[in-house]
Amino acid sequence: MAAASPGCGPTPYCRRHPEQTVLYQVVQQHLETYLALAGEDDWDGQRVPAYVEREFRHDLECGILSYGFARARGPGCGHDFLVAFSRKGRGLCPSCNARRMAETAAHLVDHVIPPLPVRQRVRSVPKRLRWPI
Repeated sequence: MAAASPGCGPTPYCRRHPEQTVLYQVVQQHLETYLALAGEDDWDGQRVPAYVEREFRHDLECGILSYGFARARGPGCGHDFLVAFSRKGRGLCPSCNARRMAETAAHLVDHVIPPLPVRQRVRSVPKRLRWPI
């Protein structure tokens, strides 16, 4: 997006670029090799579970315009911009995990934790004094 249009507000929408992150690039470059090696007999037949492979593949689609987007328009300025679809999964995507964490914290503050002063205290016991497990 170029310069902000007048009337759109001080902070125009800026799309995140997950394809430019190190995590995305590493997964994209090495996923097929990892899956091929995991399927060989060298690992005692321990294949990668289907849900793990699915999470890796879905992570490569999250936030990428070519996998789906919505076109939005600023109400004041009429400026068009694209918003990539997000999976909102629980896998590897840092953006989805951060969103889920923020939503959970907001829910806890608004609906679960009473509006009272809350304090948290943590006590630890040295390992030598703990009960054996």
